[in-house]
Amino acid sequence: MSSSDPAPDYTPGSTTAANRSGAEAPQQPSARVGTIVWGLIVLALAAIFIIAQLGIVVLNGTYVVIGLMIGAGAALVVGGLLSARKRDNERTTRKS
Repeated sequence: MSSSDPAPDYTPGSTTAANRSGAEAPQQPSARVGTIVWGLIVLALAAIFIIAQLGIVVLNGTYVVIGLMIGAGAALVVGGLLSARKRDNERTTRKS
């Protein structure tokens, strides 16, 4: 494309972002389930390390890791199911 080529014409029925009305504007994305779960895992590990260093409770590392993995797995599955359910309830524009 050279500098002497004219700009392409605007088509009124195009699907560009500038042509969308306010009601059809995409919603701001929410936080992803995986991000929230991994953040909670990091916070839980930090809290467990602090409690263990203070000597309040004696913890077995194996049980702590197993418990965190079970909790994280359950949270990821439940979060994914809730996200899929919410997505299925939204109005779709696809033709079937």
